[in-house]
Amino acid sequence: MNRRALLSVGLATMLTASATFAAGCGNDAGGGTGSGGSELLVGVDYPRSDTDFWNSYIKYVPQFAGELGVELKTTNSQNDIANLISNAQTFMSQGVKGVVMAPQDTAAIAPTLAQLDSRKIPVVTIDTRPDTGNVFMVVRADNRAYGTKACQFLGAKLGGQGKVVMLQGGLDSINGRDRTEAFNECMQKDFPGITVFGEATDWKADVAASKLQTRFASDPDIKGIYMQSSFALSGTLQILKQRGLQVPPSDPKHVFVVSNDGIPEELKNIGEGLIDATVSQPADLYAKYGLEYVKAAIEGKTFQPGPTSHGSNIIQVREGLLEDQLPAPLVTLDGAPIGGEPTTKFDDASLWGNNA
Repeated sequence: MNRRALLSVGLATMLTASATFAAGCGNDAGGGTGSGGSELLVGVDYPRSDTDFWNSYIKYVPQFAGELGVELKTTNSQNDIANLISNAQTFMSQGVKGVVMAPQDTAAIAPTLAQLDSRKIPVVTIDTRPDTGNVFMVVRADNRAYGTKACQFLGAKLGGQGKVVMLQGGLDSINGRDRTEAFNECMQKDFPGITVFGEATDWKADVAASKLQTRFASDPDIKGIYMQSSFALSGTLQILKQRGLQVPPSDPKHVFVVSNDGIPEELKNIGEGLIDATVSQPADLYAKYGLEYVKAAIEGKTFQPGPTSHGSNIIQVREGLLEDQLPAPLVTLDGAPIGGEPTTKFDDASLWGNNA
């Protein structure tokens, strides 16, 4: 289903649910969330459960909710914007006071955000930033930095020459666009001798594996792979093994692989020489600060751009929209600087993937 169709479905769903909700709640003054529910009842929509990264996030959410005294209602939209729209209606009917979500389609979520805003239900988005619409806070890392760090690593390892494949995420997501644009811009500026083949995958493992296999068939001299997420990890390793390319970095046949996420399997793979680097995306801190911010919103607190007490930086993305950009280090085998930038050694105890 295309985005226009999804928006139409979403609007129709919202109008139907709104009518049902109004009939059930009567004239609730101020368009609030109804009379039921705890003052700290929060709806959390899990965006998917088919990757190790998001499964780790799902594990952390109830842990931090317990620490913060937040009562949870949870749903899982399974990477489907129509499901997320429906789940938001469910939250409103349950009387939640705030919502945490991670919309994978960052454009089509706008009508749902508008409806939640009209009902004075604050929203915090995790990992992704909506293209339009109001949310109380965006909690993510600097995804452009992800692309730049991957570019600097591959460019340095390849000596500025050769061919690399970029397994893109979904370009309907701000994350996919940020990582793609930054990687391409960095390569064009700093490593013009490297040819980049961008392969759109919509964050799907089977699509990534198929496109990588096809690319190797036409360009067997590929020397680098940038996976925009660990969803592509298993398929990439399998293809490299099939082609006899799982060899140490000292071997001329080695294909340098950079991923994004920092899941335990990636860190293990770096230690074993199967991949070379990853950007550690903080699944634990996404859960923690997503809930902290939605609790703060319910309690009427406000925030301003600038450094935070937890080592991040809040920026103003556009008028009325703040984003807390959490640290996301580049992780390597030896922890040595790349392109003048620091990296973190794969077995560092500070990495959430080593404590999951």
